[in-house]
Amino acid sequence: MTPTPAELKKTLVARGFEVYRTLGDHVVLADRVRDNLIMDSGVAVRPDAPFAVRFVVRAQASDFPSVTADDLYERARTSVAEALARGYAEVGVAEVPVRDPGDASSTLDTWYEVSFERAVASEDELEQELRYTLSLEKTLTHDRAR
Repeated sequence: MTPTPAELKKTLVARGFEVYRTLGDHVVLADRVRDNLIMDSGVAVRPDAPFAVRFVVRAQASDFPSVTADDLYERARTSVAEALARGYAEVGVAEVPVRDPGDASSTLDTWYEVSFERAVASEDELEQELRYTLSLEKTLTHDRAR
């Protein structure tokens, strides 16, 4: 039986994870930056049967001036070669504008994101893969470039 997102959240919390939010059928895990600050970790679970672990790798355009969008996507793919060998597959790309909070018509930067996903068969394997994906560096910086 496939758990509901609410049931999945309870399972994740019981296994020591912090939940950031639920987006549709995805339960997004939190990354605790400080005691009083949590952020989106870029890792999510879909409560299908089997479970699906998803993570997002991003490159920010301002960190790579004069690099094309295609090259930024490729850098993101290359940075997680180990995860691909572990069974993760690319499931999507997105160009995400970072808007000026004071002027929504103004774009401050752009993130180029690549999403990867892998099915897992049990709660134990789910926990193992979530811990693995949480440990990955998911934001490319210029010094991590090829």
